[in-house]
Amino acid sequence: MALSKGDEYPLHQTAEPVAYAGTDRNFYDRYFFNGYAPDGSGFFALALGVYPHLDVADAHFSFIRGGTQYCLHASCEMGMERMAMRVGPIAIEVVEPLHALKVTVDDTDGIAGEFTFTGRAFPIEEPRFTHRIGPRAFMDYTRMTQNGHYNGWISLDGERQDMVDGTAGTRDRSWGVRPIGARDTQPMPGAPVPSFFWQWTPISFPTGSLFFHVNNDSQGRAWNTRAAWAPDGADARDIVEGHGSMRTRLEAGTRWPSGGTLSLAAHGAPEQVTFEPLGRFQMRGLGYTHPEWGHGMHHGALRVEREDIDLATLDPLAPENLHVQTLVRANGSDGRDGIGVFEQLILGPFAPLGLEGMLDGAA
Repeated sequence: MALSKGDEYPLHQTAEPVAYAGTDRNFYDRYFFNGYAPDGSGFFALALGVYPHLDVADAHFSFIRGGTQYCLHASCEMGMERMAMRVGPIAIEVVEPLHALKVTVDDTDGIAGEFTFTGRAFPIEEPRFTHRIGPRAFMDYTRMTQNGHYNGWISLDGERQDMVDGTAGTRDRSWGVRPIGARDTQPMPGAPVPSFFWQWTPISFPTGSLFFHVNNDSQGRAWNTRAAWAPDGADARDIVEGHGSMRTRLEAGTRWPSGGTLSLAAHGAPEQVTFEPLGRFQMRGLGYTHPEWGHGMHHGALRVEREDIDLATLDPLAPENLHVQTLVRANGSDGRDGIGVFEQLILGPFAPLGLEGMLDGAA
């Protein structure tokens, strides 16, 4: 039987029950959240992913206190029920579609939390990400992104901290095809040296939200990019689409950003924005490139585990540590200041920054 709760809603995209998501085993459906206090403290993030053809769901909650990033990883078998929106102790509730969502983390191994995200404007729709490596579709997905505010609390080992007024951040929803679960053991004949370049900078300004992202090839040519400005309270018609280009600095001996300058052509946004780092969050805390808790891996009927990461002692060039979100202060050329994240992942060679091998760091 393939019928599920989703079949009660007008969500179908094919003639099949909602439990079936086309035919590509790498199809996924994911929620993502991040947030931080106005002074840049208390960074937290959460992700929940559903993998219909693997019949697995996973979720991760991670936050920084002091110099440690605390993580709670969870994985379960779905039983072909895509509408459960819970993985062990981590659950998401849609309070108002496209505007408000609630996250609950039941107390597990000393980690707990409850918070609600409320959007500042209608979500932006990023251009469809379609990328092939030889004959194989490496990516084919759509994502919507939204800045907003949070209220709630997070508890660590019995010490509860309420989110301060003005706690802000970003949430996104993406769905489609990405590499998930166990890797394909059969290589593609003549496949090029693997490379991937990604930057994403959702920024909160006092009266609106700035979004920029870019995927480049190894020579720096963009194959997917867009800038957008969403004034507070904007509906879909009020969002301004534009273009941007980023000049990036790297920390010596790493592939982590140490700042950058974004030049923009988007009405309402500053013409230039400079980014200055305030702190670093390791995306492996949410399963991205994690050697054990990678997205879509099967861990049995239910498995939950806490992980504490000492941020000062990491090897910056270990593959699982390359992907980061750097919390940044954003200074606009028109005098407006904001705060947000500068997410970056660089794998393989990237000529514009002088990276020649798979894992060499910046000079």
